[in-house]
Amino acid sequence: MVLFAHRPALSARALFFDDDQYLTENNLVQHPSWASAGRFLREVFRPSTVQGYYQPLTMISLMLDYAVAGQVDNLRVFHQTSLTLHVANTVLVIVLLYMLFRRPWVAAMVGLLFGVHPMTVETIMWIAERKTLLTTFFALWCLIVYVGYTRRPGWKLYLTCWVLYVLALVSKPTSTPLPLVMLLMDFWPLQRLSRRAVVEKLPFLLIGGVSAIITVISQRHLQLSALRPFSAPQTLLLMGHNLIFYPWHMIWPAHLSPFYAFPKDISLSDGLLLAGVIINAAVLVLLLISLRWTWALLAGWLFFSFLLLPTLMNKAYSPSVAWDKYAYLPAVGLLLVLGWALGRVWSGTRPGGHRVHRLGIATVVLLVAGVLVAGTRRYSAHWQTTEGLYDYAMALAPQDPSLYNIRGNAFGRMGDSARAIRDYTTAIELNPNYAEVYNNRGNAYAGIGDYGRAIQDFARTIELKPGYAEAYNNRGRAYGLMGDFTRAIQDCSRAIELKPSCGEAYNNRGIACGRMGDFARAIQDYTTAIELKPNYAEAYHKRAIACFLLKEYDHAWADVRMCRRLGGTPSTRLLEDLSKATGRTE
Repeated sequence: MVLFAHRPALSARALFFDDDQYLTENNLVQHPSWASAGRFLREVFRPSTVQGYYQPLTMISLMLDYAVAGQVDNLRVFHQTSLTLHVANTVLVIVLLYMLFRRPWVAAMVGLLFGVHPMTVETIMWIAERKTLLTTFFALWCLIVYVGYTRRPGWKLYLTCWVLYVLALVSKPTSTPLPLVMLLMDFWPLQRLSRRAVVEKLPFLLIGGVSAIITVISQRHLQLSALRPFSAPQTLLLMGHNLIFYPWHMIWPAHLSPFYAFPKDISLSDGLLLAGVIINAAVLVLLLISLRWTWALLAGWLFFSFLLLPTLMNKAYSPSVAWDKYAYLPAVGLLLVLGWALGRVWSGTRPGGHRVHRLGIATVVLLVAGVLVAGTRRYSAHWQTTEGLYDYAMALAPQDPSLYNIRGNAFGRMGDSARAIRDYTTAIELNPNYAEVYNNRGNAYAGIGDYGRAIQDFARTIELKPGYAEAYNNRGRAYGLMGDFTRAIQDCSRAIELKPSCGEAYNNRGIACGRMGDFARAIQDYTTAIELKPNYAEAYHKRAIACFLLKEYDHAWADVRMCRRLGGTPSTRLLEDLSKATGRTE
């Protein structure tokens, strides 16, 4: 049933949001090799091909798919692997529930509801979310092995839990709270919470702490800027909103979307946010009352909340108030409660009437699963094309400037500058102070050669965000393309002052210096750009040209080879001139 529900994923062609970083513009993924795998593993504090945290296992997984049969315009192999992982996760949920409650049919029914649920569509269809599937796979294995360890303690199982936890972290660090979940399971349903149980978690907490530090450092160099600054009370309101948002969509998965707009007014005057406060308070009261009979409800809710916590506090940097993918692993906490409750109902039969009773329960579960399957296939249909996916999302959030910005970026990657500019312009009309959109529209104008308008947009970006290094770099590049190399160097230098790790700014300043005849300084800038961004094929190409003009032919040939190895295409004229000057070919 899970395979049938998600079969449309195999033909899906939609690319969304950050799939360019993970696949379509990731040179290492598209050039599978031991060297690429080594780069993913070595770049701990500053990943060079994705703007984010350390996730080497995810990147290697995508690279292996590309090595098998992957292409940017044929995503079937990526979706096959993701669907396989989702089926495996469904099986692992069933195994975990069976190990905890010893009711195979109940475990199977709850696992089925998880496997066919429409909220899992996003995680399977979104290429970049391979990380969520992988971290869940290893996290579930970790919990299963841990349950085994609690019943037959031994250093081998304990060490295996360590290894699985590390594998989950290097897939996606949102699995960091897993040791807290283990402690919760010690309390309920394992009922073994003790000083020894706490001490057992100390190594896990140490590993998680190291991972958290790496995650913070690996994103610090990006100099992330808030899309919308929130006060502490507003952040709490949004956290409360999402704590209810995800369970509600699990219960009633209607109008699911890859993008959910923020409330216009982040205050109690917004009905949804006020409802979130009231419902959270009511849930807390009910959980406390339930302690008279069982700790199951509170433990399951805390399980869910702990695993959701890493994604609850980044709202200022997210264009969407929520993502379905964030609930994929945390949902296991609620599934434990469902498995426990369904097990109580399953066993609470009168003598002689258990067959009819259980048949009725199974029938209801299958009917619910059938409705979920229909919803999953219906939602999957919107992921068949990129344009169709964005059209669907925008129909649900027609007045959100962030979504117009995201679709504009998608059109830009598709080479449709005209539609990209239209979307950026609409986003600006909806929010005239949206600095990033001016920057993106400037890039679109520069892409069609309208450097005057591009410079105007970059200047507006800088006016709104004076510390925005990318805007200075982009304006410097536009000045360079217009032949104003003095201003180009000034802007690129300012970008470097604001963001010393900006390899593109060094490359663009090198181009301007080279056009002014200062090839030695140009080579210095290209070299720095390559040090900051080792897979920078364009910088190798430009440095090869500068080396040729300085008659450093051996260095020029070496850079030509590196440029090609990294997926770049050295210019025909450079190759011809080098061949004439050296009497040899590449």
